[in-house]
Amino acid sequence: MTASTSRPGRKAAVLFDVDGTLVDSAYLHTLAWWQAFRQAGYDVPMASIHRAVGMGGDKILAKLLPADRDTGQDSTIMTSHAAVFSTFWPALRPLDGARELLAGCHDSGLAVALASSARERDLEVLRATIGADAFIDAATSSADAKESKPAPDILVAALNAVGAPAADAVFVGDAVWDIYAAGKLDIPAIGLTCGGTSEAELRDAGAVEIYPGPRALMENLRDSAIGKLAARVRRS
Repeated sequence: MTASTSRPGRKAAVLFDVDGTLVDSAYLHTLAWWQAFRQAGYDVPMASIHRAVGMGGDKILAKLLPADRDTGQDSTIMTSHAAVFSTFWPALRPLDGARELLAGCHDSGLAVALASSARERDLEVLRATIGADAFIDAATSSADAKESKPAPDILVAALNAVGAPAADAVFVGDAVWDIYAAGKLDIPAIGLTCGGTSEAELRDAGAVEIYPGPRALMENLRDSAIGKLAARVRRS
């Protein structure tokens, strides 16, 4: 787990998914999985892969590949996905407003944590892409969770890293798996459609608010669930 220096006494937090939420990488992961599956002899439609992106890699394999497959091949497929995705690192770009959104949350007096299931090296690259480490109090990787999303383990790790209870947190994500994970902890979840999941799907999964992307959320920050959390913290 990596973290920047957090300010003492801060007990409320905003947790962020990263891929597809802050960095425009959801479709790059889709392509990386597609190529990894093809290399292993599986022809999985990209549409099916995209709908699974946001889960941990182990759960993507369980969802998309035959149950009677040789699971001894799973680690090779996951390694292939990582190798293909790394070729896209130079093309990664932050989504519009991502840095400003993290800064806005930080300036509102809330701890900011990246609740990512990415591999540690991928997370380093994603953080460099966003360029907002000054506003990030903690960040998790796949190494910090026993179970991947939609299990809530990675959110629990992020909360522990900043010392915030679930009752004083908001989560921002782009996939239904993010929303499901937050729901298991009764954390209000804000959905962003910039990762390619529709507003209706995010709403049905339990998102309390929906925005097109980080810029739109930043422009409405004061009236959002994040702004309301910050206001409650200031009054307490």
